[in-house]
Amino acid sequence: MNNQTIHCSVASCRHHSPKNLCELSSINVCAKCGCHSGKDDESMCGSYECQCGK
Repeated sequence: MNNQTIHCSVASCRHHSPKNLCELSSINVCAKCGCHSGKDDESMCGSYECQCGK
């Protein structure tokens, strides 16, 4: 398996680095709640953790 780079600009996530990269080695991508349309905005990162510590 190739090493992958995960780009992310969600600065509020605990795993976000200043270089707009995700520091996790892998992420879980989920469908948005109640959204199974197949459109571009259907998915989101299920590995998101708020930096606020909640």
